[in-house]
Amino acid sequence: QVQLVESGGGLVQPGGSLRLSCAASGSIASIYVMGWYRQAPGKQRELVATIISGGTTNYAPSVKGRFTISRDNAKNTVYLQMNSLKPEDTAVYYCYFQNFLMTTRDYWGQGTQVTISS
Repeated sequence: QVQLVESGGGLVQPGGSLRLSCAASGSIASIYVMGWYRQAPGKQRELVATIISGGTTNYAPSVKGRFTISRDNAKNTVYLQMNSLKPEDTAVYYCYFQNFLMTTRDYWGQGTQVTISS
């Protein structure tokens, strides 16, 4: 019922920036959570940032002050602006969407690789 399309990953040097995008389409509820998770080699998938339908944002401590999550309601798109990137930010980044209808359902994007290296 909901489809997610991610874009924006790539290879960046330490200290550089990237902007990830995730466009949602389908039956989107008035109450939802969108966000970004990431999974590095050998590690569990972890929360990076979320934004709820009311506008409240939440960030992992490791990215506070460097990453910014935002949304464009007209386009049903969420963005993750990543600045001051570090090698430890290297991971596959996944867009996440939680749709609050009569039944709550979770959706995941296909993932986009972000690599920070000299």
